[in-house]
Amino acid sequence: MRDIVTLACVECKRRNYTTTKNKKNTPGKLEFKKYCPFCKAHHPHKETK
Repeated sequence: MRDIVTLACVECKRRNYTTTKNKKNTPGKLEFKKYCPFCKAHHPHKETK
């Protein structure tokens, strides 16, 4: 079963993206390098609640 998770920018802490993940295959937190429109740059985005 896939769950919806929210990704927040590490720099400005704003929640910019949502994605899905399979909790069985990836029990840890997701992290992607994505574009932040508020910082106007690419920064790591981590999974939040």
